[in-house]
Amino acid sequence: MKFYAVAAGRKTGIFTTWPEAEAQVKGFPRPVFKSFTTREQARAFLEDPVMGPGPDCVKKKTSPCRPVEYPEGTIRVYTDGSAIGNPGPGGYGVVIQDKADGPARELSGGYNHTTNNRMEMMAVIKALKALEGARSPVILHSDSKYVVDAVNKGWARKWQQKNWYKSDGNPALNADLWKQLLPLVQTLDVQFIWVRGHSGNPLNERCDVLANTAARQTGWPDDKGYEKKP
Repeated sequence: MKFYAVAAGRKTGIFTTWPEAEAQVKGFPRPVFKSFTTREQARAFLEDPVMGPGPDCVKKKTSPCRPVEYPEGTIRVYTDGSAIGNPGPGGYGVVIQDKADGPARELSGGYNHTTNNRMEMMAVIKALKALEGARSPVILHSDSKYVVDAVNKGWARKWQQKNWYKSDGNPALNADLWKQLLPLVQTLDVQFIWVRGHSGNPLNERCDVLANTAARQTGWPDDKGYEKKP
């Protein structure tokens, strides 16, 4: 008997027959799946289908990064943003994995004229709003160093303390979105982790598909915050 683990597909989880698994991945953009001889192996794959950027990560092809360690009950979130032309039509994508062997939640949307950074931030905002009230630890993965470093290194808090000005005296960009994002961070037990984009991470790749698909759709509202930028 085989166990088919689908990490990115119409439905994610463990399936015990190929027809069930095939229905989730056939025709799905960039599916990620693998077969195993035991359910435990399949579950382990879903919990960590790719290697994450742990603190001992060595940026060499021969020295892979160690896996991210997820405490039991951790909610895993992946976010991505895109703007065609930057600035231009933009979209965001979110994947929320509440349970390792359960289906993932997906969120997406867009604006008709915006930037990559604003869509990266909007993806995070939408994800954290969807998790408001959650008591479980949250690990949020983003391929945006702008967002991850601004949170983890305290840059955004310093901009807030300086009334949204940077240390060089210039206005901090995207202050309207930071004003939404920072309070959400305070309400959750959330950790931000940077992941390299387009490196085979299935859930990050799925977010990329969601964001780019949204960016190419029409009928989105105006990004008022970008239009009112300093």
